[in-house]
Amino acid sequence: MNPIQKPLPFFDERKTSIDMLVFHCNIFAPNDFIKTLEQTHLSCHYIIDTDGSLYQCVPEDKRAWHAGVGSWREIKEDINSHSIGIELTNPTLGQTPYPIAQIKTLIKLCQQLIQKYNIPAHNIIGHSDMAPTRKPDPGFCFPWETLAQHGIGLWPKSDMTKETDICTLLSQIGYDTRTKEALIASGYAFQKHFIPQTIRNRKNIRSLILHPLPKTRKSIPHSKKFLTRLQQVAHCFKI
Repeated sequence: MNPIQKPLPFFDERKTSIDMLVFHCNIFAPNDFIKTLEQTHLSCHYIIDTDGSLYQCVPEDKRAWHAGVGSWREIKEDINSHSIGIELTNPTLGQTPYPIAQIKTLIKLCQQLIQKYNIPAHNIIGHSDMAPTRKPDPGFCFPWETLAQHGIGLWPKSDMTKETDICTLLSQIGYDTRTKEALIASGYAFQKHFIPQTIRNRKNIRSLILHPLPKTRKSIPHSKKFLTRLQQVAHCFKI
C-alpha cells in the first residue's frame, strides 16, 4: 500500500514493541482532522477516508499520541507504546455503517500490520474498549465480525466458559473493571463491540463525545443474552 503522506511532528520513541491495533473514528474529512490534530498536538499513524484513501501521519516505529489514558488486559498504561492507531472518517462517530471502500482499505492495512508485527488477535480493539469511560469510538456500527472473518481480531462462536460472574468475565476479556464506573462503562463498550444490536443510535454527536456512557446507564445488564455473549467472548479470548 502507498499511503498519502501527511506527516505530523507529535510523536516520540516507543518504550515497547508493537503488539496492538487501536481503531478510532472521527467526524472530519482527513485534511480537516489533521488540522485538528495539529491544534491539539495529537497524532495517529493512519487515517482512512470514506472513499478508502489512506493517509499516514506518523512512522509505524514511532509512538503516536492517539490512545490516551486507558488499559487493556495486562497493559495498564501507555497503550501508545504498544499500539498502532488507525483513524477512520465517520460523520456519525460510528452510529451509521462504514462504507465498503473504507473497510476494504482497513482490512488490507490490518492484514499487513498483523503479519509484519505478529499482532495477537486479542489485542485488536477499539478506542472505547481500552478507554470505556472516556471514548465512544469506533461505535456500534464498526464491522468487527467482518474484520474477524478476514483474520483481524476475534469474534465468538457457540463455545462458552462456565464462569458466570460478569465482572470476572469482562476482566478476562481485557476490560477495565477496577471501579464501579469502569465496570459499567466496560459493560457498555462490550455491548457495542460484541452485541451491537442491543445499542441504540445516539444522534446527538456532542452528547456522544461528552458522555460516552449514556446518563441513563446506571448498572451493567443482567440479561441471559448479555451473560451468554460474555461467556462466549471470554472463551474465545482465552490465550
